[in-house]
Amino acid sequence: MNAPCGYYTAGGHCRATPTRRYLQGPRCATHSPAAVAGRPETAPDPALTLTGLRRSAGLADVSTPLTASALIDDRAIASGKRRASTTSYTDARAREEARRQQQKGA
Repeated sequence: MNAPCGYYTAGGHCRATPTRRYLQGPRCATHSPAAVAGRPETAPDPALTLTGLRRSAGLADVSTPLTASALIDDRAIASGKRRASTTSYTDARAREEARRQQQKGA
């Protein structure tokens, strides 16, 4: 993650990088919740990650997840309701067609 560590000490925020996302915000390895509590960092169970769950369900891996707003924007471009360059329009139409084919096959 690119955001600096948000752990606050008496001297100010840590601001170290690289960081990982936690509920408290971005934290470096020194200030992760487990490190602050004095526990070793646990590794995530590969079967419980998004990729592992999709594989166990027999679905394809997701390389770049689309946010809801990006999906709506992509569909608006593909339908011609939103102005975009010819290249963007062509790319959006191709992605929309691929998404429809994937939903049809699933």
